[in-house]
Amino acid sequence: MDQSTFDDKKIVNGAMHATLKHDSAHKHVTGAAEYIDDIPEPAGTLHGALGLSDRAHAEIVSIDLGEVETYPGVVWVITGKDVPGVNDISSTGRHDEPLLAETLVEFHGQPIFAVIATTRDAARRAARKAKIVYNDLPHWSDIDGALENGGPVVTEGMTLKRGEPEEEVGNAPRRLKGQMRIGGQEHFYLESHIALAIPGEDDEIAVWSSTQHPSEIQHIVGHVLNAPSNAVTVHVRRMGGGFGGKETQGNQFAALAAIAAKKLGRAVKFRPDRDEDMIATGKRHDFLVDYDVGFDDEGRIHAVIANYAARCGFSADLSGPVTDRALFHADSSYFYPHVKLTSQPLKTHTVSNTAFRGFGGPQGMVGGERIIEEIAYALGKDPLDIRKANFYGDKGSGRDLTPYHQQVEDNIIGCIVDELEQSSDYRARRRAVIAFNKTSPVIRKGIALTPVKFGISFTMTAFNQAGALVHVYQDGSIHLNHGGTEMGQGLYTKVAQVLADAFQVDIDRVKITATTTGKVPNTSATAASSGSDLNGMAAYDAARQIKERLVAFAAEKWSVSPAEVIFLPNRVQVGDTEIPFPDFIKQAYFARVQLSAAGFYKTPKIHWDRAAGRGTPFYYFAYGAAVSEVSIDTLTGEYLVDRTDILHDVGRSLNPAIDIGQVEGAFVQGMGWLTTEELWWDDKGRLRTHAPSTYKIPLASDRPKIFNVRLAEWAENAEPTIGRSKAVGEPPFMLAISVLEALSMAVASVADYRQCPRLDAPATPERILMAVERLKSP
Repeated sequence: MDQSTFDDKKIVNGAMHATLKHDSAHKHVTGAAEYIDDIPEPAGTLHGALGLSDRAHAEIVSIDLGEVETYPGVVWVITGKDVPGVNDISSTGRHDEPLLAETLVEFHGQPIFAVIATTRDAARRAARKAKIVYNDLPHWSDIDGALENGGPVVTEGMTLKRGEPEEEVGNAPRRLKGQMRIGGQEHFYLESHIALAIPGEDDEIAVWSSTQHPSEIQHIVGHVLNAPSNAVTVHVRRMGGGFGGKETQGNQFAALAAIAAKKLGRAVKFRPDRDEDMIATGKRHDFLVDYDVGFDDEGRIHAVIANYAARCGFSADLSGPVTDRALFHADSSYFYPHVKLTSQPLKTHTVSNTAFRGFGGPQGMVGGERIIEEIAYALGKDPLDIRKANFYGDKGSGRDLTPYHQQVEDNIIGCIVDELEQSSDYRARRRAVIAFNKTSPVIRKGIALTPVKFGISFTMTAFNQAGALVHVYQDGSIHLNHGGTEMGQGLYTKVAQVLADAFQVDIDRVKITATTTGKVPNTSATAASSGSDLNGMAAYDAARQIKERLVAFAAEKWSVSPAEVIFLPNRVQVGDTEIPFPDFIKQAYFARVQLSAAGFYKTPKIHWDRAAGRGTPFYYFAYGAAVSEVSIDTLTGEYLVDRTDILHDVGRSLNPAIDIGQVEGAFVQGMGWLTTEELWWDDKGRLRTHAPSTYKIPLASDRPKIFNVRLAEWAENAEPTIGRSKAVGEPPFMLAISVLEALSMAVASVADYRQCPRLDAPATPERILMAVERLKSP
């Protein structure tokens, strides 16, 4: 599609930009929304369960599955040797992630076999009957252990460099060094992983999968079955949450279900329980950040050198691009005159970590904000003043180049922060917090205003494409299908709004149908916040094609110029005549006008040379800012988030209600990551935080007591995206950094703000208390 053909100012305001309810909201509330486990099971459906390793790193000496195979109800037990194609489900093509381990296990909980039985309960009970003999090998489950054992990596790291950082960091008037640990995070989607496979004729198989990437499931299933992609059809109507955890991690369950279904000629379903899901699937990467920064007495940064080491797990999965994106966002909203950033994707004997909302960006940004915080405490200044002194400048200012040499052309962070500073009354509230702390012996308060600048696009250029299929039927009803998946974020609703607006019909006339690889091929994952950008434009392109045919038909039939054919709400004006939309479409059908189109879109202007560390990986940036105020108990470390004010940039919102919901949800999820959600492995490499009883996500009662969220209504995307909107899925996640920094200020108050507390994340009550005691010590 030619970019020049799209100009949102030519679109009459209709469904697009309107506040409309999520298409499935009423179904979610009433329980009528159909998920895979709600689909009526075909007669004779079998159920699968995983047989998991109980060693972190070991050779498999022998496997005795006799009691497993003879357990009542068991039909078949799958091992690695039973895979018809290739025993590998790696998303990168590195062949480093076996579907089922055969001779070596590399994390506690790695699947070794799978049981297929007549009931789910029988399959799970049988899976515990295996007798496996191991030869234990040395293992390490964290970043420190990996570094102590030579720092092995699962994939190549990356370096971003500009200027002369090694020289300039020492030439700066001031210099500091530090280290920060940033924890991982469990996705904790409400619907666990699940796959249902139904065999078809010849080599055909249909798979229903809870996945953000149907085309990858299609590829992996074909890979393990030794079948072409055209034999595999993957269906996804909705997921009960994804957050990145269903971008690659669904491969395991879909592949096993497909193998068993083809072998046994019966439908097969895999649905792990919460413990198994948490043990056997990847999480957000945790990082160890070492930084060295040179700055002046005004707080202006001269040079930054930082290394981002990550716990990646036993295989590469998406660790390469995740650690890349961490470096892309290590600058946060700040210009570094001289900079060198390196990543270190370390191999550990844990489950392979994977995509998670923000995809490494949050970890990079937290590191960047820690540098600002360190400078502020070193100079005795308000961190907000240090932030403002280091913000990127306007295009052409000489302060507009990122560490990866992309020019920041759309910078509005100063406007966002200034508006929020005023509307939240930040300065007066900070003075009040300092005054309160002077007289309060136990409860201490903190407040922080932090910015967000987040790049939008897949850094793998090829993924920045999308397709859509649109049919207009004789009665004027419209069928919409595209490659994006719905996980509760409202993508289906937004793309339907685009289509309804293009044809100027009521949204109820647009039928949203399940994503399927049989209608739109070669789709990218619904990830990188790009779902609406890509699929909205693809749907618009399909509508444009159909409308051009309709305009040509009407101009010829009624002898008018094309300019006299105008789509009005639920009708079409042709010259002086107005025709109801359904009647107009029926006439076009009888005139043999093609009323179907496949739309396509690829993001323009982006390119990336990873080896050189240069390019334009992002089409544009999304911006935002948050002010959070907290209270901590210095005797227990417990805390409350008293108030949060957010101003976020989504360009011209496609649906303000959905976008505000995304901002609120992202903030609370980010707050959980930085405060309560802690992953912990014991000395045997076992994940001990593997259930709601041991892993604490935020509750409704944990949200800010006062929670003010606004969209920057004056903002508009400088790039011609769909409706001049901006992505909203990931950027607001980082707004929660304001909570971490507010907690830091509250802790710092016990030593009169003379020292940066250097809080690691998550800042649990235990860590808050230890930091308080550390600062109290002489």
